[in-house]
Amino acid sequence: MMKTFPDSPGSENTEKLTLINTSGIEIPVHDRVFMKLLSITEKGENVTFREIETAFVDEEEIVRVNIEFLDRDYVTDIITFRYDEGDPDAIEGTLYCCAPRIMEQSSEFDSLPEEEFLRVFVHGLLHLAGHEDATDAQKQAMTALENRYLKQLTKEM
Repeated sequence: MMKTFPDSPGSENTEKLTLINTSGIEIPVHDRVFMKLLSITEKGENVTFREIETAFVDEEEIVRVNIEFLDRDYVTDIITFRYDEGDPDAIEGTLYCCAPRIMEQSSEFDSLPEEEFLRVFVHGLLHLAGHEDATDAQKQAMTALENRYLKQLTKEM
């Protein structure tokens, strides 16, 4: 269980992408696939992700984070926090991903679990890159970008 949040990712870690799984669910995507999608998103968005921590958590933890930092009391698939000063060449942040909710969405949307985990991951990266999804038009634009980067990932794998 994560105790120190939202701490900026530690400087002792030299990896661009850190994956943490405290959810109790096996993540159906290999680390290198997440890293490839991160690289595709960087190129497409013309940004540099310097340090991204992705934490796969359970429903209890995502609700705790949602209440504590966003004053919202419900389960969600992802919560994104950006730590840097807005520099597109040095983006730092944490993606809190609720693994049980992502698995549920996979069934709801009739998609493979791998696809849903990758979609939620790229969605978080797009938020870090500055995209919002508050309106229907913004949601449609983000979904189009997600589809583009996921399609590119499939071609390159």
